[in-house]
Amino acid sequence: MRKPPSLRVQAITWLAQREYSERELRVKLLRRMKVLQRRAPSGAPSGSPVVESALALDTPPEARSPCFSDDEIDDVIAWLLQRGYLDEQRFVASRVHVRSERFGVSRIEQELSRHGLDLPADAAEALRTTELERAKAVWQRRFGSPPVDIRDAARQARFLAGRGFSGDVIRRVVPRWLADRSTDLEPG
Repeated sequence: MRKPPSLRVQAITWLAQREYSERELRVKLLRRMKVLQRRAPSGAPSGSPVVESALALDTPPEARSPCFSDDEIDDVIAWLLQRGYLDEQRFVASRVHVRSERFGVSRIEQELSRHGLDLPADAAEALRTTELERAKAVWQRRFGSPPVDIRDAARQARFLAGRGFSGDVIRRVVPRWLADRSTDLEPG
């Protein structure tokens, strides 16, 4: 049986795949720690001498699961921060880059706040300047045709609102089609 990777190795592996916030990585490491501790023999609290001796006697060295403490997770996080593997500014920039094509400013801010982070003012302003064009592109990909009635317009507006676009932007994207549609229906 193969020895499971240490928490540090596991964290670096995850960070090599994508950026993580400190809060998100801490949660993943805590889950990983609990999985590794569940593999330890039951009947004694993890990290106790009984568990350590049971691990030493009952399992071959390559199959032993290490027992971790919360302090070890703090140490791993500090080590990652110190060496630049974990960088919250880089995480924010990555998240904004990935989400900006499909979501509005409020949705991106909400997602970052779940990670305990704020959207920098300059990034928020840059997103606001392009929000109308991004909302039009999202609307075009999803719907592609003007709403046929007021219910359809409301459905399209709810979709854009769910994506985090502002009400002003939504009114500029969806009712424009209603206005164009109503002028086509008027007698000439």
